[in-house]
Amino acid sequence: MRHSHATQLLRQGIHPKVVSERLGHATIAITLDTYSHVLPGIQEEAALTLDATLRAIMPQA
Repeated sequence: MRHSHATQLLRQGIHPKVVSERLGHATIAITLDTYSHVLPGIQEEAALTLDATLRAIMPQA
């Protein structure tokens, strides 16, 4: 039940720090090491978000 709870929170976009605190982990690293398989596209998502942000604030040449 604990693993399912954490997995569902992460899949719903709840910040890993919040999930870590709910689970009582000493550090967020424990949570991320244990549940990183739940967030396989996190690197690509971060890159796309940054790209969109930069395109919005940078003047077009």
